[in-house]
Parts: sequence; structure tokens; C-alpha cells
Amino acid sequence: MSRTVTVVLVDADGRPLGALPPFEVPDPWWQQVASIVDGARRRYGVDVAVLRLLDADRPHPPGGHVRYLAQLLDAPARGAAAGGVPREPAAVDLAPHPRRQPWAEPGGPARSVAWATDELRRLGRPVTAVAQQRTWNLSAIWRLDTPQGPAWLKQLPPFASHEPTVLAWLAHPTGPTVPTEAKAGAGPGWAGGAGGGRGGADAAGARGGEDRYGAGEAERAAIMAAHHARQRHAVGAVDRLVADGVPDLRGHRLAEWIRARLTGHDVSVAAGLLDGLDRRLRRLRDCGLPDTLVHGDLHPGNVRGDGTRPVVIDWADAFAGHPAFDILRLTETLDPATAGRLVDAWADRWRADAPGSDPHRAVDLLRPVAPLRLAAVYAMFLAGIEPSEHPYHAHDVPAALAQAAAEAS
Repeated sequence: MSRTVTVVLVDADGRPLGALPPFEVPDPWWQQVASIVDGARRRYGVDVAVLRLLDADRPHPPGGHVRYLAQLLDAPARGAAAGGVPREPAAVDLAPHPRRQPWAEPGGPARSVAWATDELRRLGRPVTAVAQQRTWNLSAIWRLDTPQGPAWLKQLPPFASHEPTVLAWLAHPTGPTVPTEAKAGAGPGWAGGAGGGRGGADAAGARGGEDRYGAGEAERAAIMAAHHARQRHAVGAVDRLVADGVPDLRGHRLAEWIRARLTGHDVSVAAGLLDGLDRRLRRLRDCGLPDTLVHGDLHPGNVRGDGTRPVVIDWADAFAGHPAFDILRLTETLDPATAGRLVDAWADRWRADAPGSDPHRAVDLLRPVAPLRLAAVYAMFLAGIEPSEHPYHAHDVPAALAQAAAEAS
């Protein structure tokens, strides 16, 4: 599957410049923009920075014909041809929106790159090249090449602004959890920066390798074994992480958080699960597992590496809560026998660390709650982004609610 894109251009002041003719890019996922930048340069000889999604010919990704707004970086005179290619008229709403992210505005990418470049220069890593990788309502990610290797910049919306705190703790578990970027005054929504963290976490895949979407059983077992060591160490740091801004979804707070975010959505398909959620969570507490740092989206696509040294990335969904959420996410697409073996290994580790606990019972109790929490996460996204980008997530809420209801039946 591929994607056809139309790039609507504006200049640095946000004035419309028309649209480039449509062209095809090989990757279907709307938030991936490196191929758009590359295609505009190769086909039409122009450098652009993609700002945001405008609209699409289908209700949700992937694929289809998608329009983006982009800033022309080497802007010619207004009305002139772009790289010798006449620009087409384009009807586009350029009105401001209160939930638009700073990186989605003209001039935003330049400010992002300038900040990161200055930070890297201060660290003795001059930037030799910059490449935009991903831009959507959940993040903007840039690769900055330096003589010492690539560094990565990741920007975040306010509802994910705790990721730098998590990365700082993972890099220095015994040190302060306020990241150096925040101390330097980078402002809300900044994460990542100079090459990623240590201790098994990177800001945006700064380590080598590739996303491990196709990870098999052995690799997933290694991922969870390494993650268990992190979670075991985080048990004693939960209160400090929460104090520094990591969402607190321990015990009854999880039920309150889910209900608050699903307000206004049709939850009738999962009404019974929601009604009994507090009782279910009380039974979960009796299973005896400690609260810890939860990744929140631990599927293999959020792991990078060469298959031997897994590095967990993208901690923007992290929270303080029950460790079973992560094993459920890691195994949710597997056949029952394979998933069962991984859950058994996970349960053996927790029984050894928490004698008298019942990890299998905890997994059973949380199995329908996991997609219910994801429905609330998607609802939170929708509440925090501008309407033109709702197609990224709108179908996810009812789909997750239906899955939760099915797991509870």
C-alpha cells in the first residue's frame, strides 16, 4: 500500500502559495513525512517542512489521497513556479486553532531545529544535516546528523509532556527526574535532543537498528525480560515519578481517569465493564503485585534494535500503575499458545519478586481493562488536537471499546 499526497504550500509568514501536483509516496502511514519531503525535492526541486494534515479522502489511515500543509523553505517570489513546476490553486483553511501545536505553524520547524542545533553545539556536536521524519498531532520527530552520529529531536503535545521525565529517570535512575532540556528552558512539549537516553530508552530511536514489528516469540521474551528488570527497579521510584508529572493511574485513580476521558463518547457497548470497573480493580489489588512504571504501549513497533539488544522507545504513554498492562500489550496479537508461554514467563518473574502474588489472576482481570484504557487514551488525544487531525484517532475509540466489551464477555 502507498499514499498519494498533495502538498499545499505557504511561506514563512503563512501566506498561501498554491499546491504542488499530487505525487505518490511508498509509505502509507499519514504521520510519516520523510518521503514527502524527499518526493518534493526530487520531483519539483523544492525544500519543504511539512506542518500538518489538512484532509484525506478516507476516514482514517493508512493510504489514500492525503493533503498536507507545508512551508516552502526556499520560497520564490509569490506566484512564481516552484522548481519550474507551476503550482495549482488550492482551497485551504488557514485560520488559527487553539489546539494547534507549535511545530504545525509556519516557522515552527525552524524554531525546533534551531533550538536542537544550539543544544548540540553546546555539547560539542555540530549539526551537519537535518531531516524531518514524522509530524502529526502526537509528535514531531527530526534526525540531526553530527560527526558523532545522529541525534534526535522529539516534540510533544501537553498531554504527553511527561516523557522527558521518564527518559531522564531511565537514563539516571538514582538522579533527579527533571530532564536537562526542561532545566535549559526548552519549554513544555520538548523531549529527546542529544542522542537519547541510557538504561534502555531513547528519545526517538536514537540507537541503531529498526522497529521490531515482526518480532517473534524469542525476541518478545527478551524484550519483556529486560523490561521486567526496569519495572522491578521502578517500584521504589513510583512516588517520585508521580511527583514529577508522570500520570498516576494506580488503583481507583485508573477508573476515575478512564471515565473522565470517555465522557461524551458512546460507551454503551462497554457499559457493563465500566459499571463494574471499581470492583474489578479492587480484586486486582488483592493479586498482590506492586505498582510500577508502565510503558503503556509496549508493542514491538516501539522497540528498536537488531533483534539481539532491544531498546524500548516512545514513553509518551507511560504512567504509574499495574505492570500487567505491558505484558498484555506485548502479546495481544499473538496466538493463544505463544501468548500463554510469554505470560507464564512474566508471571514467574513477578511471583519470585512478589511472593504470594497471583500474576495470572491479575492478567485475567486486566485483559478487558487494557483496551478500555486505550479507548480513554484515544479519547484524550481527540480532546487535545484540532478537528482536522481527528481522522488519525476517531475510529480508535469505538474499536477499542468494542474490543474491551469482547474481552469482558
